[in-house]
Amino acid sequence: MTRSELFEQIRRKRSYLCVGLDTDINKIPRYLLDTSDPVFAFNQQIIDATHDLCVAYKPNLAFYESLGVNGWNSLEKTVNYIRYNYPDLFIIADAKRGDIGNTSGMYAKAFFDAMDFDAVTVAPYMGEDSVTPFLTYVGKWVILLALTSNKGAFDFQLMTENGEKLYEKVLKTSQYWGTSDNLMYVVGATKAEMIADIRQLVPDHFLLVPGVGAQGGSLREVTEKGMNDQCGLLVNSSRQIIYASDGEDFAAKAREAAKEVQIEMEALLDAHRLL
Repeated sequence: MTRSELFEQIRRKRSYLCVGLDTDINKIPRYLLDTSDPVFAFNQQIIDATHDLCVAYKPNLAFYESLGVNGWNSLEKTVNYIRYNYPDLFIIADAKRGDIGNTSGMYAKAFFDAMDFDAVTVAPYMGEDSVTPFLTYVGKWVILLALTSNKGAFDFQLMTENGEKLYEKVLKTSQYWGTSDNLMYVVGATKAEMIADIRQLVPDHFLLVPGVGAQGGSLREVTEKGMNDQCGLLVNSSRQIIYASDGEDFAAKAREAAKEVQIEMEALLDAHRLL
């Protein structure tokens, strides 16, 4: 999916919502455990209930890998279900990979060839040769970790050397590896006060922003500081939406929660004259 296609979907759906499929088998409604694939059964209903309100889905691979081969099967079925039924949606593998070049090449092959994700989150710590194998795939995206929402971000990302923070170094250097057409950045909503500065460093790139909702980030603040002339934001919400209810009405309640976010996003897009 190209940047213009992603922006067109944002305008059409009046939303820049990404729904995180952090599907924890211990949190899904108990009655689903009687199905042959509880994780997929949960995801399927969430997707059917929210697909018209969001532009992206982001499975967090830890929740699938922890279940072994059954989890991988659930993940593959989830991606295939979205591809077949809602092909306009952007699918992100929240995998946080990053290794030496030949290993990264195999990770890229796994997510882009075998699994047909649109994007994968990648850690920049090992440098250019660990990232560029992902960038060789036409129409696919790298979403590079820049400034994350967890408290441990202060351990390294905000360290300063010669007046420059580490995350700023990541943003400046990585722009030589890719372009705004294949490279996005993860910026946590709980660091919203820094998003304006980040937008100055990467004016044209999309930002994937987790931390809105259950983690306490403000959608309005993120939007005011981070939106550009093509929106430039994918704001992720996971627990607030997918676990809005633990009963048999979980999908309906997930839709209600997603709709609330979409309505707010529509107003913000309109205020920025993007509709």
